[in-house]
Amino acid sequence: MENKTSSLKVLINGIIAENPIFVLMLGLCPTLGVTTAAMTSFSMGIAVIAVLACSNFCIAALRKVIPDQVRIPAFIMIIATLVTVVEMVMAAYTVELYNELGIFLPLIVVNCIVLGRAESFASKNGMIDSFCDGIGSGMGFTLSLTIIGSIREFLGGGSIFGAQIIPESIGAIGIFKLAPGAFITIGTIMAILNYRSSNKKQEG
Repeated sequence: MENKTSSLKVLINGIIAENPIFVLMLGLCPTLGVTTAAMTSFSMGIAVIAVLACSNFCIAALRKVIPDQVRIPAFIMIIATLVTVVEMVMAAYTVELYNELGIFLPLIVVNCIVLGRAESFASKNGMIDSFCDGIGSGMGFTLSLTIIGSIREFLGGGSIFGAQIIPESIGAIGIFKLAPGAFITIGTIMAILNYRSSNKKQEG
């Protein structure tokens, strides 16, 4: 029972308390690059969930076998192998999304979220907890990306997940299709979250 409670806590922690983007501010490079649309944001997030969960599980399983002197190269080899598998699957079954994600897909190998969770959590904990940590951090990353991508797609083109909500004739705010639009969106969301958090502390 304690193990189930611990695993659930670890999973939820990655979504809220240690959200990779809005709390830890990790993985901002792909966040700026792929969040021009909700679908590409969501797809990138799913790919990261798969790599995070599987790499955490593998590293936790091998943590007592891998020597400390070569642990980082070993972690990168495991992550790179999993990223290659994800790339091959996407190239075979979702060619359009694979092309849209472009260079950001192989760059998951050096994503600080993936390597950071491997070093700080998976290398020190059991397989189940590490797998849940990967799922939780990946879900937090996916949720953040999808929210940012939806806002940018809506303000920059009047649509969400490709469904046109505002007629194109009305026009859009072009800056949200560019990198500055991502900075504005992330900054605004973080300001709102920090404001709510400070208010709760004052009330408490």
